[in-house]
Amino acid sequence: MFAMQYPITLPSDYDMEILRKRVQAASSMLDDRAGLGFKAYLLRERGVAGSSVNEYAPFYVWRDPAAAADFLLRGGGFQNIIRSFGRVPVRTWLGASVLAGPARGERAAVATRRTALLPADESQDGTGLQELMARETEALRAHAAHPDVHTAVLAVDPQSWQSVRLTLWREGAEPVDAAETDRYAVPHVSAPELELLGV
Repeated sequence: MFAMQYPITLPSDYDMEILRKRVQAASSMLDDRAGLGFKAYLLRERGVAGSSVNEYAPFYVWRDPAAAADFLLRGGGFQNIIRSFGRVPVRTWLGASVLAGPARGERAAVATRRTALLPADESQDGTGLQELMARETEALRAHAAHPDVHTAVLAVDPQSWQSVRLTLWREGAEPVDAAETDRYAVPHVSAPELELLGV
C-alpha cells in the first residue's frame, strides 16, 4: 500500500464554492481507477470547524504503486492539478494498515488527519520499530472500532519517520479526536478497490 496527499493552501479570500464545484465535476473520474484503494476529496475552509486556512488536500491510498506513478507521472490525472495550481509537492507514506470501521457502509462526510514523529528506537536489538508499529496498529484497531468510523488508515514516511493517521467519519459524526487533528469536509470518496485494502 502507498498513501499520498498534496495539500494546496489557497488565499484567505478564495471562493471555496469554486473548489466544491470542481470536486463535484471531477469526483467520478477515479471511481473505477484500477490500483486505487480510495481517494478522499478533503477540504478545509477558513473560519469553519476551527480551520485557519482554505485548503484542498486530497488523500489517496493506492493498492498498486505503479498505478500511483501513472497518475502522477504519466498523464493519469495529476496534470489537471498542475494546470490549475502548478506542480505542487506530494507527500508520500508507506501504508501500514487500513481498517474498516462499523460505519463503512455509510457515506463518509468528515475526515481527521493526525501526524506525529515516531520516537527513536531505544532497543538494543533493533526491534523497537517493529514493536512500535505493532502498538500503533493495535491503537488504530481500537480507534477504528468507534461506531462512527468509516475507515482508518495508518501510514509512515520512512524519510522523516513520521506517521499519519487518517480517519473517515460517517455523515453527522462528531470526531472524537478533533482536538488533536486537522479536520476536513469530505464531499466525495472514490473507492474502486477500498474493500481489497488489507490490514
